[in-house]
Amino acid sequence: MMASRRAQLVRGGWLVLGGVSLVLGFVGLFLPLLPTTPFVLLAAACFSRGSERCERWLLEHPRFGPSIRDWREHRALPLRAKQLAIVMMAVSCVAAALVMTRLRWLPALVCLGVACWLWRLPTREAIRR
Repeated sequence: MMASRRAQLVRGGWLVLGGVSLVLGFVGLFLPLLPTTPFVLLAAACFSRGSERCERWLLEHPRFGPSIRDWREHRALPLRAKQLAIVMMAVSCVAAALVMTRLRWLPALVCLGVACWLWRLPTREAIRR
């Protein structure tokens, strides 16, 4: 019985983490500092461990489902998602540099690293040809 209770707690934790990630991804649709795609991918990974129903809903979602499936099958993202993420990170870095007084270079450094990693990932259109 103890193992069953532990398994329920672990699944609940994955479900909560998936829900928080999905909310952050949704907020990222409106705030340039939060990237939507990585949070949605994280939510899908968490839901795969915590709730089959939530995972299925996310995979069947018309907007998020194709990106998640491409990521799982090919570790690929749509070109538009890559371009939009990099542009929004650049805009966010400029805004952060204007607002911050100390360490104003730090967001740019982090965004540069993320942009390099993101750009090196396979692109969905390139895989399907």
